[in-house]
Amino acid sequence: MLELLRVLFVTIVAFAVTLPAPRIVPLPPPEAGTLRWRAGVGVAHSNPLHFDWPLARPGWFHNWDFDIHTLAGGYHTPLPRFALAGAEQALGMAFAPLIRTLGGVVDYPPARITALARRYPGLAWIVGNEPDIRTQDWATPAEYARAYHLAYTAIKAGDPTATVVAGNISQVTPLRLRYLDAVRTAYRLQFGAEMPVDVWGVHLYILPEAGAWGAGLPPGQEDHAALGVTWGVAAHDELALLAEQVTAMRRWLAGHGAQATPLWVTEYGILLPAELGFTPARVARFLTASMNYFVTATDPALGLPQDDQRLVQRWVWFSTYTPEYPAGNLFDAHGAPTPIMAAYAEFLGGRERGREGDREPTPNSPSPP
Repeated sequence: MLELLRVLFVTIVAFAVTLPAPRIVPLPPPEAGTLRWRAGVGVAHSNPLHFDWPLARPGWFHNWDFDIHTLAGGYHTPLPRFALAGAEQALGMAFAPLIRTLGGVVDYPPARITALARRYPGLAWIVGNEPDIRTQDWATPAEYARAYHLAYTAIKAGDPTATVVAGNISQVTPLRLRYLDAVRTAYRLQFGAEMPVDVWGVHLYILPEAGAWGAGLPPGQEDHAALGVTWGVAAHDELALLAEQVTAMRRWLAGHGAQATPLWVTEYGILLPAELGFTPARVARFLTASMNYFVTATDPALGLPQDDQRLVQRWVWFSTYTPEYPAGNLFDAHGAPTPIMAAYAEFLGGRERGREGDREPTPNSPSPP
């Protein structure tokens, strides 16, 4: 029986390696300031090689993990895609590690983080994933400040050139800006210095903070529930509310003397299902409109001076494929593009043809990951 199983395993592996692999047209990594450098995607539960990417594809991604070696595997079939492990660079999509900080605990030993930062210099490292959400990296301001300090120190010890992205709250509201204020205060109290931040990251979901569903109240803000937003289902894809969040975050940065700090949208998209009205056509319209906004929105009083006063420098769409939140999926379970991916590719290809929002980097442009 053991011999039979061994032969069966060898046969499966050989079959996996010899079957046709996904068609990947190689692309170089995008240069800083170009459209593909700005445009990103969250690769949930998988290696990006699982998917049949069109030529017009995003230029960077994260996968809610920090270990680059996890890219050698994946959770999906078909098996032939595993044979391409190590070829991620052919996609021309830069990887941004993400360090989880649940309860103020960094999820990997600092020495391991330092070693990886040293081995892969120049990356952008995202610290925390929605520390303001109970089902994600829920952490009090003091806990997040402690975890951020540990991660930041470990990353910079291995690579002083690394870019560290702080915050990454679920949405930008008065309550959640209060949370970020508390994080900065907690950092100052614990470490006797201002919180060092290369980039501020936010998510831009549109969810209620009060009621039976939504984002809920962030840690430490229970006494301020009256400030919570009451956005309903119909508002989930309102571009005006997305833009309002970006402006609020930029205003917060300017108020703290950080207008010159880049702002990245490290996750956003549509979480609500088609059964509530979020059909592929509607989601595709939101994707296109929101990305057009990211590319074009400027403000001399609030925007990044070294990026032509743009309000947003980079963004990540959620996601490639997530069964739990299928409305925004760029691909199906077999790795084939959906109409949402078609809209993303059309956005990238159309703007590149028109050279709109795609420019040569200027001095002091944000460094690519």
